[in-house]
Amino acid sequence: MLNLDVLLKKNYPKWLNENERPPLSVDIVKKFVLPHIQNNEKTCLLVIDNLRLDQWLVVEPLLREYFKIERNYYFSILPTATPYSRNSIFSGLFPSEIEKELPELWKTSDEDDVSLNRHEQELLEKQLERLGIQLKPGLKYAKILEIQESRNFARKIHEYADSPLSAVVLNFVDILAHTRSSSDLIKEMIPNEAAFRSMTVSWFQHSPIFGALKHLAQNGNKVIITSDHGSIRGLHGTKVIGDRETSTSLRYKYGKNLKANNKHAIILKNPLDYKLPVRNINTNYLIAKDDYYFVYPTNYHYYLNYYADSFQHGGVSMEEMIMPVITLGT
Repeated sequence: MLNLDVLLKKNYPKWLNENERPPLSVDIVKKFVLPHIQNNEKTCLLVIDNLRLDQWLVVEPLLREYFKIERNYYFSILPTATPYSRNSIFSGLFPSEIEKELPELWKTSDEDDVSLNRHEQELLEKQLERLGIQLKPGLKYAKILEIQESRNFARKIHEYADSPLSAVVLNFVDILAHTRSSSDLIKEMIPNEAAFRSMTVSWFQHSPIFGALKHLAQNGNKVIITSDHGSIRGLHGTKVIGDRETSTSLRYKYGKNLKANNKHAIILKNPLDYKLPVRNINTNYLIAKDDYYFVYPTNYHYYLNYYADSFQHGGVSMEEMIMPVITLGT
């Protein structure tokens, strides 16, 4: 396995403060979406939550009949988790910058994806303002969490096709990954990454989203498809020490004086160096390496087995960090 954490510990803090760097989450709109808006092309940004690069590669051939496809790549910021990576895509800001400049949009300590990602439309509108973009009519935005919402979006696709910029968040892949953790049936259907790829392409081929994309192709729209982060199968547990206020995620933690085996985790003692919020004077972050996941010493073996072989995100791995950015044109 590529020792990605060594590369990141040396280069990642530099990337956060340099213009000459690989594209990061904060660069998606400015680098891949803005040029089409400035060229007066009607554009749709589609963010598929938790879609891995290998999953996209099996979906991509379905679209070749309808679009010319340009594939690029970017690195998701750390932690590779929705509240951080997706908010940074929509805002164009790093998490510590969002908390400082837009505290009303980052005011909760709750880790729940829904609560921390309620403001994506506002974050994108503010980013467009900073970039000097005025849309007439304004931004069209949709978040799709359920199958009925997917059908409703497809029925109204002409409204999005006529907008100068539309942004759509699609959560199916993330929901499927999380459901697998708690469902023996889904785990039987998706025993490994190959099965997950097969399930993803089958879903996409028969989903209303595929039909909606065909309509956008017929309308001549530009479509930018990306993901906020990927996921990895957690196959090895590692002990973590923290207090009751420590965050609950399995692949990353923040809290007071957290401790873990440094062979299994990157310890961020100064979060601001990584442009992460500092919640109190003793806050530090732990980012899991490779395929490790964090388990507390209390009932260690129970939770070690409970979370084993589940798809997780938030840590450092190629599967979580290296994301596709796809430009579809006609």
